[in-house]
Amino acid sequence: MTTTLRSHNPASGELVGEVPVTPVEAIPDMVAKSRAAQRGWQALGMDGRRAALARVAPAMRARADELARLLTREMGKPLRDAAGEIRGVADGIDHELAEIAAALAPEPLDDGRTASTIFHDPYGVCAAITPWNFPFAMPHWMVFPALAAGNTVVFKPSEETPLIGQAYADLLREVLPPDVLLVVHGDEAQGKALVGADVELIAFTGSRAAGKHILAAASRGLKRVILELGGKDPMIVLGDADIERAAGFAARNSFRNAGQVCVSTERIYVDREVAERFTRRLVEETARMPVGDGLDEATKIGPMVSERQRDHVLHQIDDAIRAGARLVAGGGHRGLFLEPTVLVGVEPAMDISIEETFGPVACVTVVDGDDEAVRLANDTRYGLGAVVFGGDEARTMGVARQLTAGMIGINQGVYGARGTPWVGARESGYSFHGSRDGHRNFTQTRVVSRPKG
Repeated sequence: MTTTLRSHNPASGELVGEVPVTPVEAIPDMVAKSRAAQRGWQALGMDGRRAALARVAPAMRARADELARLLTREMGKPLRDAAGEIRGVADGIDHELAEIAAALAPEPLDDGRTASTIFHDPYGVCAAITPWNFPFAMPHWMVFPALAAGNTVVFKPSEETPLIGQAYADLLREVLPPDVLLVVHGDEAQGKALVGADVELIAFTGSRAAGKHILAAASRGLKRVILELGGKDPMIVLGDADIERAAGFAARNSFRNAGQVCVSTERIYVDREVAERFTRRLVEETARMPVGDGLDEATKIGPMVSERQRDHVLHQIDDAIRAGARLVAGGGHRGLFLEPTVLVGVEPAMDISIEETFGPVACVTVVDGDDEAVRLANDTRYGLGAVVFGGDEARTMGVARQLTAGMIGINQGVYGARGTPWVGARESGYSFHGSRDGHRNFTQTRVVSRPKG
């Protein structure tokens, strides 16, 4: 039986560190400890919890360089991106706490005969199971609003990135009462045990297949779930689009973080009249993205996180080429480093058009007109993000409004204005994060009413 979880740098293979694996049989007792701590944490009220949680931001900023280096060594992304992830979390804490407090404030309603108040109360114990691709930010998306709402949390970081996950938890534990945040380390066995334990809420980000298993397991106790399950995000390039801008975005969004982003552009549908020019420009942009160790300042694209993920991507590329797709850039690999790859002539029936790639691959398909582009973009079980690049505003908006994704960007990525939710449609999401309504997903709505007069 493995007693420690060893974490290696995907760029070099060196051992970064290790953590003890949590015995499966210990998880029910951990949940019981978390439950015992929950009442006192809730009793602090929003003001008390907000004051405690606000204290973590200065500590994050003070350790940002150290944490960024650990994140890069453990997961592989370029150091500048890792630093941006850490600082983005720290700098957003005060606003996030204010947004959560406003979202969960009691709401009075009065119709003249009955006075009611809508309360947003914590569920109790939240199980947070998080991925490796944003191993500091994604735990924060789940753990932080759950805690601010008055829940306690049992947190399982990815087995690929346990060290930075533990570092995030340790920062919070310095400002929290005992047992309000507990950490479970391990793999699928620990995740299943946590889902099956006596928790009220499960927040998970990861694969669609794992999300379906969680939903099935949660159904036995009708536990609440928040699932963000990745995507197969399309990009549509209309005939009147700014090709320079569109190609630059396509390269950045297909290849950043080695394509290991849930809203990476994975399918590109380009109008025939601009397809040749767009593809040529995309290949030029691809050549400007050096691959290497994330600690090297020149690196734009780091390694894949694991051999399993690398092999999945290579299999999809090889399968597409055998089926008739043409390689026009990249395709090579060394160790866990994959060259950013551009495929053209990708057909809808190919596996690489259907299943999530999660790697640095841009797939280009030529279409004849807007209707075909929309039809192919929507031909997926996923529905996280989508992007449309076009010139005429009404036309571009018209195409965007026909797409079935939860988040759609026009001449930009899917990231919305501050206060908008992170929301998936179809099999990319079940509930959602962020925004007033997203924060309320970590609470039970209760209505207390009394007669007037």
